[in-house]
Amino acid sequence: MSRRVPVLLSTSSVFPEPTAAGFEMAAAVGYDGVEVMVWSDAVSQDAGALAGLSKHYGVPVGSVHAPCLMVTQRVWSPDPWERLRRAAVLADTLGAPVVVVHPPFAWQRDYARTFSSGLAKLGKTFPGIRFAVENMFPLRGVGREFVPYAPGWDPTITGFDAYTLDLSHCAASRTDAIGLADTMGAGLAHVHLGDGTGKGRDEHLVPGRGTQPCAQLLESLGRRGFTGSVAVEVGTRKASSRAEREADLAESLRFARQHLATTPTAERSKV
Repeated sequence: MSRRVPVLLSTSSVFPEPTAAGFEMAAAVGYDGVEVMVWSDAVSQDAGALAGLSKHYGVPVGSVHAPCLMVTQRVWSPDPWERLRRAAVLADTLGAPVVVVHPPFAWQRDYARTFSSGLAKLGKTFPGIRFAVENMFPLRGVGREFVPYAPGWDPTITGFDAYTLDLSHCAASRTDAIGLADTMGAGLAHVHLGDGTGKGRDEHLVPGRGTQPCAQLLESLGRRGFTGSVAVEVGTRKASSRAEREADLAESLRFARQHLATTPTAERSKV
């Protein structure tokens, strides 16, 4: 039988509005669910509050993004393993099968040294969850490049059981997204759908507004035997109104569904 790939709305896509607004807009626009970005908003950290929002708006939580950003290093705990463990507990409680995690920062030496073995241990503790390591990007200045991750921004070089492919990050790192998906292979568990122009920074544009092969990647998922979900992760902070923000989110959803739907039924039935 064919399977429709769920299209989730990352709650980061409604920033600076709060987590609750992500659920509200996901329901209003017609998304299949949400990805919860855990950050300083207390609601994003609270399983009970999130479950209440999910029930109220009728949208499930399909993935949880662990607090890995520079600005979330003190959410829950300064210990990155405790933050990741609590993200797993949150996902397990809400029935989300994916936790998105970034590679360690270069200065997190102990965390980086035990990252692979620690993820394997968490996988045994939470067998229903895939810890999908996300591709990142180097930081570029005038005439120099700095990689803030250890051992690097590309998780496929180390090798993990599961990956998140972020198209906006591919643009920032000037990486061939289709080639990276090929390298990830069966480990491709989750997709962050956004666009970019290759300017060397993370743009998170509405898909179709940049230069990334967003359509081709989505159209290839059926052939890849993809069993995960696609989360729209776009920046709308410059929107002048709620209506403009919702319009961008609706355009992103239409783009995703259009190109996911072009995968032939015969290929999708292999999922």
